[in-house]
Amino acid sequence: MFSGIVEEYATVVAIEREQENVHLTMKCSFVDELKIDQSVAHNGVCLTVVRIENGTYTVTAMKETLDRSNLGLLKVGDEVNVERSMMMNGRLDGHIVQGHVDQTAECINKEDAEGSWIFTFKYKFDKEMAKRGYITVDKGSVTVNGVSLTVCNPTNDTFQVCIIPYTYENTNFHNIKVGSVVNLEFDIIGKYISRYSVLFK
Repeated sequence: MFSGIVEEYATVVAIEREQENVHLTMKCSFVDELKIDQSVAHNGVCLTVVRIENGTYTVTAMKETLDRSNLGLLKVGDEVNVERSMMMNGRLDGHIVQGHVDQTAECINKEDAEGSWIFTFKYKFDKEMAKRGYITVDKGSVTVNGVSLTVCNPTNDTFQVCIIPYTYENTNFHNIKVGSVVNLEFDIIGKYISRYSVLFK
């Protein structure tokens, strides 16, 4: 489990394809603190550390993960938002994030808000999935590339988020532009409520 409070962005230093799996080797400041089998969120995707060597660590993404997220689009040199799993004796500064990305979205607008930025994202809308909570609601929570954010101005298939300078500079939001593909995880509490409503209406 994660909080959506990104620790930093890691850099992709190597990509190895093995059948339908992809091994991603990353470099970040806390490599020496990691252990094999530890969970780390990468652009919001929970992946297991499988190797640590020479100041880098490696995680493996399988086909299901690659199909559902933007990890298959990564190239050497790209920056990836990373967060280690949440410590249960601390404050929940973001919201409950599972690290299970639901789908991707595309940035369709990026607006300079005089110091901050407003991003608009568009995602594929499915009516049946929406009934199960795969939607955004005004002032609700959403995870974009692993970052816990508050939804603004949602429609059936778009929403906006406001990014302050700190978040812009310390996550890979500074690389997101119109046409960029990001990972989405909809709010798990909303999914449970929606599912309950469908089953027991």
